[in-house]
Amino acid sequence: MSDVAVQSGLFDRALRRVASLWRDMADRVSGAEEDSIEAQMRACLNGRGGEVSARNRAAKLARAYLALDAEGRLAFLRSLSAFDSDPVAVRAATERLARAADAEALAGAKAELRRVLEPPRLRLLTQINTIPDGVKFLVDLRAEMLAVAAEGDKRVQALETDLKNLLASWFDVGFLELRGIDWSSPASLLEKLVRYEAVHRIRTWRDLKNRLDSDRRCYAFFHPRMPDEPLIFVEVALVEGLADSVQRLLDEKAPVLDPREADTAIFYSINNCQRGLDGISFGNFLIKRVVELLGQELPNVKSFATLSPIPGFCHWLQERLADSSAKLLTEDESAALRAAAPPPRGEGAEGGTALIAAETPAETLSRLLKRRAWPRDEKVARALEPVLVRLGAGYLLNATARSGKRARDPVAHFHLSNGARVERINSRGDVSEKGLRESAGLMVNYLYDPTRIEDYHEEYVGEGKRPAATALRRLARGWS
Repeated sequence: MSDVAVQSGLFDRALRRVASLWRDMADRVSGAEEDSIEAQMRACLNGRGGEVSARNRAAKLARAYLALDAEGRLAFLRSLSAFDSDPVAVRAATERLARAADAEALAGAKAELRRVLEPPRLRLLTQINTIPDGVKFLVDLRAEMLAVAAEGDKRVQALETDLKNLLASWFDVGFLELRGIDWSSPASLLEKLVRYEAVHRIRTWRDLKNRLDSDRRCYAFFHPRMPDEPLIFVEVALVEGLADSVQRLLDEKAPVLDPREADTAIFYSINNCQRGLDGISFGNFLIKRVVELLGQELPNVKSFATLSPIPGFCHWLQERLADSSAKLLTEDESAALRAAAPPPRGEGAEGGTALIAAETPAETLSRLLKRRAWPRDEKVARALEPVLVRLGAGYLLNATARSGKRARDPVAHFHLSNGARVERINSRGDVSEKGLRESAGLMVNYLYDPTRIEDYHEEYVGEGKRPAATALRRLARGWS
């Protein structure tokens, strides 16, 4: 199913419960039902009547959108995007600004230019904000806009930018509420956790209950106008020492730890729930707030760290493996991999030995990683582990995005931006199909030291420095 279809499905399900209320509001609007969408938009902008009339017209317009098919929704967005700034008025205001002779005239000209630059569609979007569940409507509307804008539609791209700026002001972190979620939370909210969990899929209700047990915590940000919809949530495990395997961390059969015995809080899954809020960051504030809360609740917890995937590692590694000039492995590592490598499939011992000897080190490494069962082969795993950890350190600490000094790996960039330090890389940390495909089984602990968060944030954002444990920095030395 396409992203557009998925977003449309979520959009319609989330708003079905208010459809009857919107219908009642829309029925109070005078005018023929066959009014065109554009005519309804103009009626909203004309502002006849008072606030009640404006809300009713906005409800009628929102309800009309939900009734449209995909083609109709695209036409709706393009019609809405056409309500842009008046170029004649903008030109006149710009000329007035150029002629301004003193401070008073300059201030007036600037104010006038700001006024005429504001497109009328912003007023219409703000009207929709006033209806029941209007904020959720607009958040999901932007999710659909993003899918269209990604296809290169310039008109919808401009409209999406306007809506993003509105949402950024409405969803300032100062307006958000941090709430804990546990097994006693409403079933509808628990169902949303299952739906929105994208890092480590929740398979069953028993799995969910395990993640909300007494040695677990889950926190989410909510907006007052969307009280039943989490914006972003983080799952936390209370453990002893740094966790090194997500499979063990989520093992439903593992004994429950008394939270008073835990010394470490592991953030193992962070999920943005609203596609329409992409680009509006809450994650950094969420982690810092949770660190503060846990520190107050459990003074015995002294360490705060993540157990995170390295989703860009395998793609980067394949690029390096394909580069014949790249020297990825030391001689000792190459020899260890050859000694551990089983013969290629279908080859006997003698023929297999000859083929292995003829392989380049990069070819041997690539072949071993393609064997999905390698984590269960102790001989192969022991040979691969130091290689992968060293390459992972080089990737996290040295690989750079195409623009700027930011880390190439998106998860690394997120945590480094938030003031974390790269603490430890764990081989066979995630042996799921996704973990092997994206991260070659590696997971990383990012450490959040409350006394250094601001310093590390400034070093990374301002200077591009990537704080890391000494052992990892030593492994990554010499890589570019």
